[in-house]
Amino acid sequence: MEKTTVLYAGKAKQMFNTDDPDVLWVEYKDQATALNGKKKVQIAGKGELNRKISSLLFAELNAAGLPTHYLKTLDATTMLVKKCTMIPLEAVVRNFASGSFERKFQVAHLRPLVPAVHEFFYKSDALDDPFINDEQAIALGYADQATIQAIHTLSDQVNAYLKERFAQLGIDLVDFKLEFGRLSDGTLVLADELSPDNMRLVDQESGNSLDKDVFRKDQGPLTPVYAQVLERLQSVVSR
Repeated sequence: MEKTTVLYAGKAKQMFNTDDPDVLWVEYKDQATALNGKKKVQIAGKGELNRKISSLLFAELNAAGLPTHYLKTLDATTMLVKKCTMIPLEAVVRNFASGSFERKFQVAHLRPLVPAVHEFFYKSDALDDPFINDEQAIALGYADQATIQAIHTLSDQVNAYLKERFAQLGIDLVDFKLEFGRLSDGTLVLADELSPDNMRLVDQESGNSLDKDVFRKDQGPLTPVYAQVLERLQSVVSR
């Protein structure tokens, strides 16, 4: 498998076309960003940690029958994925109050949310990824009703799996962001990545963050935190 032209260069990853039109080559960068890219720092080793965590979780979801774009790992920072047409929505699932939800509603930090809260954000750096509701997404042509429902259903299934998986490790899955796309045959799949970059994780014993909030809030070095998450995932085999 050979990479060819650059398809996308983002804040944390870059994607290349390959000599197979249905397969993309994804390289994870040693870059941490926050505030929609306004805060940006190079951190050695971060790309490898994110790739390892993402590969592990994507492979587990595939094995559990939940469709993702993941195919296989190539090297420390590179994976192959199925090419899909991305839906321009970020699907956020919240199990506990934190971040913008906590600020918006002035509720206690880490207040449990039952049922889990679903939110959509329109994926646009120029517009700072604004909140968008189901009807707005449909009216603007970003997704139809069936796709919105399918995203909610798959998000709930991924949430159920990841909550249990992290609970095995003594970690609470506070919230996370998912992105979805459709394969050439129309199949909806989970895409992008699954790492502490796009989820909030809190150690149940200490209450410490085990995610990018450490970088956002200048709480210390980031890679030891991500390495701890990876080590815990590797030490406990998924059921």
